[in-house]
Amino acid sequence: MHMGNTKLFEDPLIAPCGMNCGLCIAFQFAKYDLNKRGYHRRYCPGCRPRGKNCTFMASHFDLMKDGLVRFCYECESFPCERLKRLDKRYSTKYSMSMIENLNYIKQHGLNSFLSAQEKRWKCKVCGEATCCHTHSCLSCDDDLSTYRKPNK
Repeated sequence: MHMGNTKLFEDPLIAPCGMNCGLCIAFQFAKYDLNKRGYHRRYCPGCRPRGKNCTFMASHFDLMKDGLVRFCYECESFPCERLKRLDKRYSTKYSMSMIENLNYIKQHGLNSFLSAQEKRWKCKVCGEATCCHTHSCLSCDDDLSTYRKPNK
């Protein structure tokens, strides 16, 4: 599932919860097919590209599951407790807030959000997106020591 031509800052990669799937390590491992380099991690093409409205919320909320809302901020219970827990984990561990992302999209629009994401997350060396989980560029950074190759 090599996805070498996939742009990391585009509309289909923005999940309903506010996550930019293009910044996710599972998405980037697939894009760069890093398991072929000896690493072992499950690949993910993103929520919307694989036909899922949202992997974290859809099973709990009919509006999301049925595709009646594009983003969580369109729901009357935004931000719900489930999103708050997810946001707290990402804010604490990865310095990224899905709720802030959603509020930005709501106030400034998706195109402005995509531009802001590119400015924030674009690798200064190669121009690809850095990974929100490692804060490094999986395209040009050979130091993937956090994801060591298994002993053979």
